[in-house]
Amino acid sequence: MAAEGCEEMSGNGVLEESSAMDVSEAPPPPPPPPPEPSEENGGAAVAPEAPADPDKYSTAPAAAAANEQGELPADFERLWKAAHDNPQDFTSWTDLLQYCEHEGHVTAYRRALEAFLVRYPLCYGYWKKFADLERRAGDNNKAEEVCIRGLQAIPLSVDLWIHYINLLLGTLDMNLPDSAVRIRSVFENAVASCGLDFHSDRLWDLYIEWEKEHGNMKNAAAVLDRVLRVPTQLYSTHYDKFKEHLNNNPPKDVLSSEEYEELRAICRQSQKAERAEQAQEAEEERPPGEEEPATPEGADSEELMQKIRDQVLLRRDRVYQDNEGEVRKRWNYEDAIKRPYFHVRPLDRLQLRAWHTYLDWEIAELNRDTKDPTPGEDTHDPNQEPAEESEVTTQRQEASADAAAVQGDHRVRILFERCLIACALYEEFWTRYIQYLEPQSVDEARAVYRRACEVHLPNKPNIHMQWATFEERHDDRTEARRVLEALEKTLPGLAVVRIRRAALERRAGQLDQSEALLREAVAESKERPTLHAFYSIKLARLLLKVARNPDGARRVLQEALEISPDNDKLHLNLLDLESSGDPWASAEAVQECVTRALAAPLTPQAKLLLSQRGLQFTEEYSNSVQSVLSVYEAHQKLLDELGGTKREAENGDEDPEKMSKTDDDSSAAVSASNASHVPITTPPPPVMATDPSAQAGYGAYSSWYQQPQYGSYGSYGYQNTWNYNQAYYPPS
Repeated sequence: MAAEGCEEMSGNGVLEESSAMDVSEAPPPPPPPPPEPSEENGGAAVAPEAPADPDKYSTAPAAAAANEQGELPADFERLWKAAHDNPQDFTSWTDLLQYCEHEGHVTAYRRALEAFLVRYPLCYGYWKKFADLERRAGDNNKAEEVCIRGLQAIPLSVDLWIHYINLLLGTLDMNLPDSAVRIRSVFENAVASCGLDFHSDRLWDLYIEWEKEHGNMKNAAAVLDRVLRVPTQLYSTHYDKFKEHLNNNPPKDVLSSEEYEELRAICRQSQKAERAEQAQEAEEERPPGEEEPATPEGADSEELMQKIRDQVLLRRDRVYQDNEGEVRKRWNYEDAIKRPYFHVRPLDRLQLRAWHTYLDWEIAELNRDTKDPTPGEDTHDPNQEPAEESEVTTQRQEASADAAAVQGDHRVRILFERCLIACALYEEFWTRYIQYLEPQSVDEARAVYRRACEVHLPNKPNIHMQWATFEERHDDRTEARRVLEALEKTLPGLAVVRIRRAALERRAGQLDQSEALLREAVAESKERPTLHAFYSIKLARLLLKVARNPDGARRVLQEALEISPDNDKLHLNLLDLESSGDPWASAEAVQECVTRALAAPLTPQAKLLLSQRGLQFTEEYSNSVQSVLSVYEAHQKLLDELGGTKREAENGDEDPEKMSKTDDDSSAAVSASNASHVPITTPPPPVMATDPSAQAGYGAYSSWYQQPQYGSYGSYGYQNTWNYNQAYYPPS
């Protein structure tokens, strides 16, 4: 986990320059054949078992904790309060931890570490500090439990696995037979979890050296054999160590029994053939009567051992070449990643792009291997019945393809997990990982949602709502409700969450519960008029469209107008509600809405729009031309009072410059327009006892109404009444 070389304390609780020494301790990297990108802490999440009682690690301060080591340090309470008042402030936490470490107060330091690691569990350096604290306090069991908890939180941390193993090596009695078994088991868990990390060489080396120290040469060779197939930064040094190990020990003590016997038989057969050839040549040159010297049959000669070594290296060389190819593929991707560890500081765009590019490539490799599992042409004649050998070959190829697909999937998952260490605070990577996992396993995708929302992104509403949608899509509405309720408790007053909760209940058929949630929101937001109007509109729409209760919707909007008479959206929605009923029965209510709006403290533009809506309703549904004329005259009077141009008023908020240009071309546009766009072609006939000026006015209105731009609904200047395309965050 090489970090940037600076003296600043990193987010992982260690000096960043000190962590860079890890690579320098290992053998120097081979000349850059681009080695593969290692998964910074990549590997299967195989962490040790959890402590029996995790509740004892609660962040709540114990009642008697302060008395364990006397009074707490003088500034502890001040720093503790600063950190807890603003838990998102990483600097407050590090100030508290550094103060406790400097004071050397075990109880204070333990409390601070407990609380900090609940919020930032990916800071592996502080898990190491916590374990060291417990060990210095003389409690090795607690130190081990801390390491186990840390590895459950970040199982891909090579450093933390090595720290845990060193802790066990320093505390276990290795004279007991169970100790070696336990250490080996921990090593196996470690390499299963993070052995595919590009920088995991130190872990593999530690495992190999430990086996050698205990005289287990076969086990050491087996571990070396495994790491030869893993693309790591120092891949070539592992091959050198394998050759050295093989040359320094008899092959029988290094190789598995099966491989040794196989190679021994092959080499003996080869040796016999060579000796037979040599004997034939010697027979021709031997003097007559001299007998052939006897050859020992029982013991294996050094020549045979060397032949076996050569065969072993010949096989391993193929593995090494294949692994080198994998390393070269990934080298540039790994080299682009500059901060593979967690920190609260934002990553720059290049780093985010580097992770996305690496993921794209790894997934593409998996898809390519899945589509073309067995390269090469199939030479079998389809007209012939498959022979037994051909069937066996096909089965082997299928098994090999399945194994390659599993390995490719494992690598993709490891890369995602590595990415989610460095990019834990970025929703996009969590979402992408879930999208990858969901087609394979709903439970695994759910576990990632839980980890993201409950640990790393508790205050990011979008991913919580995605989680709720995920649960609802998979028919677990109970969990979806729980997720949204928990989010609303964490971020109270967020309108989008309440709307999502109401929509969830409506889709579940719980209309009463949906209405109750919106009524509660309306009641709680009376002190915030804009938010109150927003919830009132949502509730009115639910009552009108779903519950078929127009009277209830009307009451909701009218009550909201008493609190926010200057809210044009409330007026528009009430007008739409009245217009949606029986046109003859609701004519009076529509005009009442318009009258109320014109008397309200609205903007001139809003008043003109509402007046225009009333005029349009009257024109479309009125049974009396006199009522049309009356409304039209009132609309014209409003235009004069507000000082706007006729075209501006009649077309809502369109640009006056554009409208003036349209005025110039209006006559040409009318004549060229399609007949379907002209609802009225001539003024109506004269009306008895009607003012001639009114007739002229209505004729002018008729000419305006037949303009071609009114051929579609959108041209009436209707606004997006229900605001579905606007953000869920109304201004406070």
